[in-house]
Amino acid sequence: MNTRAARAVESAIRGAGRGLRQARRAASFIAGRWRRSLQFRTVVATLLLTSLALVAVGGFLSNQIANGLYKERFGQFQSEASNGLRVIKEVFRDTTAADRDSTDRLARDTLDRLGAPGADAPRQWLLSPLPGQQGYWVPALASHKAMTESALIPPELSAAVAEGDDQYWAPITIPRSEATGGLQAPGVAFATKVTLPPDSTTYAVYIIYDLSSMQLTLDYIHRVLWLAGTVLLGIIGAIAWFVTRSVVRPVSHAALVSEKLAAGELQERMEVRGEDEVARLGASFNHMATSLQDQITQLAQLSQMQQRFVSDVSHELRTPLTTVRMAAEVLHEARTDFDPVNKRSAEILYDQVERFQSLLADLLEISRFDAGAAVLESEPTDLFQVVKHVVDGAQPLADNFGSDLRIVSSESSCIVDADPRRIGRILRNLVVNALEHGKGKPVHIYIASNPDAVAVAVRDYGIGMTEDEASRVFDRFWRADPARARTTGGSGLGLSIAVEDARLHSAWLQAWGEPGNGSCFRLTLPKQRGGEPKVSPLPLPPRGRLPLPPAAGPAGAAPADVPPADGPPAAGPTGAVPAAGGGAPDPQLKEKSEIQ
Repeated sequence: MNTRAARAVESAIRGAGRGLRQARRAASFIAGRWRRSLQFRTVVATLLLTSLALVAVGGFLSNQIANGLYKERFGQFQSEASNGLRVIKEVFRDTTAADRDSTDRLARDTLDRLGAPGADAPRQWLLSPLPGQQGYWVPALASHKAMTESALIPPELSAAVAEGDDQYWAPITIPRSEATGGLQAPGVAFATKVTLPPDSTTYAVYIIYDLSSMQLTLDYIHRVLWLAGTVLLGIIGAIAWFVTRSVVRPVSHAALVSEKLAAGELQERMEVRGEDEVARLGASFNHMATSLQDQITQLAQLSQMQQRFVSDVSHELRTPLTTVRMAAEVLHEARTDFDPVNKRSAEILYDQVERFQSLLADLLEISRFDAGAAVLESEPTDLFQVVKHVVDGAQPLADNFGSDLRIVSSESSCIVDADPRRIGRILRNLVVNALEHGKGKPVHIYIASNPDAVAVAVRDYGIGMTEDEASRVFDRFWRADPARARTTGGSGLGLSIAVEDARLHSAWLQAWGEPGNGSCFRLTLPKQRGGEPKVSPLPLPPRGRLPLPPAAGPAGAAPADVPPADGPPAAGPTGAVPAAGGGAPDPQLKEKSEIQ
């Protein structure tokens, strides 16, 4: 038995859970439609407001009809009952009956005349001795045996009749009525005090009117009002749906055409019908789309011409530049035989030709990115080895600046699907920039990984940059200080090319800086080609300044308190990060590799 009860309870709980889930799904569906569909909101709001209006109007009409019908019938009932009670009172008062039988017969005969229908409503009567009477000849009488004073007559009416000699009335509820199919029916009772032999014994006589016919009439009126309201509500809902559809449909079509235009389908246009406001809107939209298409086509042609011009000029300059470089190399090698002025001129010529050649190579690379001709040649690559190779190449420059170049990582190997040439170029740009702007202070390269991504952060402690400068650092040919001289050359396109290389890998390249506290660049790569990082293993920016190693003596361990990872950039795969944020240091991350 207990098992059956437990199963029944469990089944009831499961049923309640299913009902709750279905209710939640329905509520979620309705809420979604409410948010996404203007037509749905308009129709539902119209139906709700119309329902409220119909309920208010229907309630008012029902109340007015009921009051009018009740007042009219009540006046008839009161006049008829007053006359009947007055006649009964006079007959009982003037009777000559002197025994029990004649008094009983007189009472029954007189009251039976009240049982005839009056005022288009069934009428009943009830005779009851007042409390405290003794030795009365006539017991309690009623037109129906089931009627009793305690079941029908309110105590307030009985008390009023016992205390006064006037006529009184009160609304009552008749327990059973043939007119209502055996259900309760409303009624009204009129009463007064009468006397019968012997010795003028006092009784209460009640005339009861059955109002079930009037109630049925009101119920019929209510049903008609509800039916008419429901039909009217449906008609109004259909009208609202049709009207809003005629307005919302062109708007929805305009939204669809706008999405196609945004996707590059510039030939899409709206269908224009008629001459109304919606038609004028469609014509204006089509005119705007045509204008945009013409401008975009013109800009695309100008961009292609510009790209072709840069590419053609770059290629055309390679041959004469090679000749000039060969001549510059000859002069540079023979500069020891020149006088000081010519010697310096040869050195300057050689340096500027080298810089010009680097600029030309960067312009060719940028033109390939702009033309969409850049190809990613990915292969399994040990990112740690790429970083070591970059550090080895940048070590002479670090020695020249007097900077301590170190790798800080708990990793010994990080395998990713990447193009090693492009990743090396990104890291080389970041490291060289850090050394150029590091003012001879240490430069730290952090490497970390998680199951989805690998991150490399290059941190210097030099002049730093503002948040606005960090947001523009990847722009082509942009420099934070145009008056600052370049000590190692550079075309101004290195970080722009690095950004394009990062995009080819679906990677993030982000910058952070703080004036006087240095800057940090972070590259986050997905481990698998085609993937996308979700969370970077390294934070940007670090929380506070990292501790620096001793200024002199043998190199100690690089800082190992690397803060925990942070999430993706807020606006795309590349960009600047504000100077606030980061996370707390992770004491479990220790240095395993160091290059000086």
